[in-house]
Amino acid sequence: MTELNHVLKSTLLLICICFFPKTVSSQLFKPNTELGIKGGLSYYTGDLNSNHFNSANPAASFTIRRNIDRRFSLKAEISLLKIDADDRESDDIIRLDRGLHFKSSIQELSSQIEFNFLPYEVGSVLYDWTPFIFSGISIYNFNPQAENSNGQWVDLQPLGTEGQGTTAYPDRKKYSRTQIAIPMGGGVKISLNDNLNIIFSFSARKTYTDYLDDVSTTYPGTPTEFGASNIEMSDPTYTHSKDEQRGNELKDDWYYYSGITISFRLNNDTNGCNYE
Repeated sequence: MTELNHVLKSTLLLICICFFPKTVSSQLFKPNTELGIKGGLSYYTGDLNSNHFNSANPAASFTIRRNIDRRFSLKAEISLLKIDADDRESDDIIRLDRGLHFKSSIQELSSQIEFNFLPYEVGSVLYDWTPFIFSGISIYNFNPQAENSNGQWVDLQPLGTEGQGTTAYPDRKKYSRTQIAIPMGGGVKISLNDNLNIIFSFSARKTYTDYLDDVSTTYPGTPTEFGASNIEMSDPTYTHSKDEQRGNELKDDWYYYSGITISFRLNNDTNGCNYE
């Protein structure tokens, strides 16, 4: 009986050794907040560009991340992006004949939820890296512009380059420059020390507009409401007739953002499991 008790005690001790540290580790984790700065590249795909990473531009963000546990985080992000494209730089004959171009800045505010595939905690040697995915919702503002023959960059939305707001096309309304998008993407998080981590990420924004580039439907011809500048911005090569195809309205535009984030944990009040 004494030998049986000894075996039972040994078994119980082994169970405690195996499982208790994990319980302690879980209990010691406390939600914490990070501030981060992100730098990278942004680009778009749409009627004036169909190739990924073509015409990429510098982009930057400021992020606030709330780590709920080692698997889930909530993030708010303010981003300044830029997109552009130019038919005149294409080898495609149809695009060269169209001759359109644009540039636009994008100011975005987004809220996202992140899921870590592995347990992750800044400052832990046990949970010091993980791949992750994220999604959420964003509100953004954009303003497509094109350069006229005088070298001036002109806002395109007020012109109604496809007849929006004219009596010739009463069903075409001017698009809003403030819209909603769905950000989605993933990356890798790596802990650098007790307070810092580096995050590599790539994301796509699903938009609900085909006018990031101010191109979607057909040429309006020369409505009486059009001025000379409107006509030039609508058809800079002056080679297209009314209702001739200008873009593909069946596909909405997307914009993309890849970058590197350096993030700093504010409340360093948790060490996780004290294995270090």
